[in-house]
Amino acid sequence: MREEYLLAALRMGAGADPVPEGVSAAARAVFGLRVPGGVPAGPVDLPVPPGARSAADAGTAQDEHAQAERAQPETAQGETTRPGTAQAGARRFSADGLVIDVETTVTGGRMEVAGQVSPAPGPDATVEVRTPHIAKVRTPSGSGHFAVAGLPPGWVSVVCHRPGHPPVFTRWIHVHP
Repeated sequence: MREEYLLAALRMGAGADPVPEGVSAAARAVFGLRVPGGVPAGPVDLPVPPGARSAADAGTAQDEHAQAERAQPETAQGETTRPGTAQAGARRFSADGLVIDVETTVTGGRMEVAGQVSPAPGPDATVEVRTPHIAKVRTPSGSGHFAVAGLPPGWVSVVCHRPGHPPVFTRWIHVHP
């Protein structure tokens, strides 16, 4: 290693050189996506709904294929789910006494997000559906349902704001077109 490189590395480590503007801008953008005082809702497995593939008859090649599919199903979005869980487009999160169900789809190149907060958060609550570029706020129905359409595919998170409670937010979900 040449001495100039070592000195440059030491200056950077000591903070003598300015942080590149691109790094600073990215850090500010990520910092703006946080939810101050919010409660993170952790993912909860969704059971696979009963249906034609849930009770295959033993002994046929079709059934062996169905069993292999259930062991590692691939979703329409190209993600793989764990055995015994629902498709990747449907997700459930829970924290602070709330359950947030989120379903994502991409239609015509735009993302649609629909879901339900339960128990219903009340008349003054709002649900914020966020991407890194845009956020849309909805008032959930009396049963806690909400929907947003026209978002760009990519990263999305849902935040439930209830008066007198800290906001509850889901982790960021990556939705492929």
